[in-house]
Amino acid sequence: MRDVLEALLRDWRAGGTAGLATVVRTFDSAPRPAGASMLVASGGEAVGSVSGGCVEAAVYELATEVVQRGRPELVRYGISDDDAFAVGLTCGGIIDVFVEPVSRRTFAGLDDVGADVEASRPVAVATVIEHPDEAWLGRHLVVRPHGFDGDLGSERANHAVSDDAQGLLAAGRNTTLTYGPDGERRGEGMRVFFSSFAPRPRMLVFGAIDFAAALARMGSYLGYHVTVCDARPVFATPARFPEADEVIVDWPHRYLAGQLDAGLVDARTVVCVLTHDPKFDVPLLEVALRAGPLAYLGAMGSRRTHEDRLARLREAGLTDEELAPLRSPLGLDLGARTPEETAVSIAAEIIAEQWGGSGRPLGSLDARIHHDEIHEPSSGAGSGLTTAGGGP
Repeated sequence: MRDVLEALLRDWRAGGTAGLATVVRTFDSAPRPAGASMLVASGGEAVGSVSGGCVEAAVYELATEVVQRGRPELVRYGISDDDAFAVGLTCGGIIDVFVEPVSRRTFAGLDDVGADVEASRPVAVATVIEHPDEAWLGRHLVVRPHGFDGDLGSERANHAVSDDAQGLLAAGRNTTLTYGPDGERRGEGMRVFFSSFAPRPRMLVFGAIDFAAALARMGSYLGYHVTVCDARPVFATPARFPEADEVIVDWPHRYLAGQLDAGLVDARTVVCVLTHDPKFDVPLLEVALRAGPLAYLGAMGSRRTHEDRLARLREAGLTDEELAPLRSPLGLDLGARTPEETAVSIAAEIIAEQWGGSGRPLGSLDARIHHDEIHEPSSGAGSGLTTAGGGP
């Protein structure tokens, strides 16, 4: 919902009713992940995407109908056995899409969710997408680190869902979980989709060089909160890094240690060390390698520089196991020459680390394109799930 939230809030604040379609579950090579959304505003405008173009026309029509009926609907779109260009995903994937009318009446707490997202405060929205009692469908629970607002239908369900949402919010995950009709931990009948709005993950770039400026632009484009840090005030200036969210003048190892102590570095954080100067990067890497799991830790430099760096880190007491997460020279082998090309190379390795990619050309592989978890689709029998496009 994040990608359509601004347009959704405009409609909501104007007193309109919009049709919101959200991918709540994916199977096989689905083109967009769970949480991807498409909005049909009250004026008829379409914003966002649930499939990259495959089923948008059908979803647009359904969202319009849902607004008119005032009742949500859960639909499955998949490849058609008879015609690959029917209403389905030509890539062969399958997606479950929940379509709901959103207005001040159906989601009274949406404005507060928007304020939390704008202020980078963590918040999650739990939505009932399947239930034997249609009155529960589309109900929302807004979950924050220290409590929740809203009502799914019972206190038992509210507390069970809120407890699970806390963990998903901390991890920044979007997913669907199954409960009994009253929120029982065992059983089925109710399915709830969790949409987590965690603050943007961080990219910490150390070394105020031209490669850092290109990497800051790339990090910002990928959705990171980018910090550039260097101990030299003449180089670490906002004017040189206009696309970084912040530019810090401090010794890199001291700054990182302070961020760790403040709890501002987590397992989603990317750290890129571009100084290739041992007086800066060895103390910094010593802190980073002992910090706990990071999403990515890479250091620039030649192979000779890297070997010298490893020797210095071992002298500082780090073991081979502690050194294993370090990627150096950082980036994938793209033949990059310019700072911009190098930034693409580094970003490619970060993405490969995140999703388990090999870094090889897709055309040379027989494996699945997407590396996210594979789920086997259920038949949907006995539920409110409608299958479109032929189904599996």
